[in-house]
Amino acid sequence: MIITSQFQPARGLGNPHLQTLLPTLYRRFNDVKFIPQTLELDDGDFVDLAWTEKPLNSKPIVIIFHGLAGSMHSPYARGMMKAVQQQGWTGVLMHFRGCSGRHNRLARSYHSGDTGDARFLLNWLGQHYPDSSLAAIGYSLGGNMLLKLQAELAEHSPLQAAVSVSAPMQLNVSAAVLNSGFAQLYQWVLIRALKQQLASKLDLFDYPQLINFQHKNLHEIKNFWQFDNQITAPLHGFKDVHDYYRQSSARQYLTGISRNTLIIHALDDPFMDETIVPTAEELSSSTTLELSTHGGHVGFISGNPVKPVFWLEQRIPEYLAHLLN
Repeated sequence: MIITSQFQPARGLGNPHLQTLLPTLYRRFNDVKFIPQTLELDDGDFVDLAWTEKPLNSKPIVIIFHGLAGSMHSPYARGMMKAVQQQGWTGVLMHFRGCSGRHNRLARSYHSGDTGDARFLLNWLGQHYPDSSLAAIGYSLGGNMLLKLQAELAEHSPLQAAVSVSAPMQLNVSAAVLNSGFAQLYQWVLIRALKQQLASKLDLFDYPQLINFQHKNLHEIKNFWQFDNQITAPLHGFKDVHDYYRQSSARQYLTGISRNTLIIHALDDPFMDETIVPTAEELSSSTTLELSTHGGHVGFISGNPVKPVFWLEQRIPEYLAHLLN
């Protein structure tokens, strides 16, 4: 089912780049405190969790999956964690490998279609908090991963509900858009962060032997196509960038989703174009695609510029409240 969103941008903030950039530039959450926890994985690596509070069995738990190069310090993540806590639920953010400020132990990292660590977390939560209902929210890369995960788990998903925000459901489309026009600014910022993280790991692992990549080659990488072809794909077992994008894009899996899932997407998202939007026939009966004309990428600022309202932090808890028990 496809529905029209009730979101209206704040006066004067209809521009998608303002919607995308302003939350990152101006939001601060010095009053938000988290409880850290390291979750040991079965391959010898780990992911770092950030809890809003010590979890209690029987209290709903809402999991947050951040976007590319994100963390618990990302304003959208902090804002949602605070909104989750205000609902009386427990929030937990799972950092993808290497995103918490500590290097992960293995040469591999994370990618848009990597559902393994999220599966591990869901199983762990089910074992330790069997009486807590579970929901999940994924942003951008984390949103694409979450949709793919929901389809893989189908009717066996332990999530009462899932919400995906601004997901690049066709990775090749998003990579092409980010390599053109003003969107190249976003690509430059994200590629720089990825290259910095990779540079600090190159001395720890034998990348020339693993994927035939050396430190001197870093300066040659200018866009996502190059990074994913030279790093992401070979490091995670894909033949090349095209194989990685083909297998990891969530759009093709949407018909397999069996549990309540909401996809929130703005048609003016500068990280992608309108061709990324699935048709009604591509959605399962349990999936709702909520489309807005404005909103940018993980933006959705309403109200007025002087006192902005971060609409996602109202809309998502509203959706989850009907499904969590």
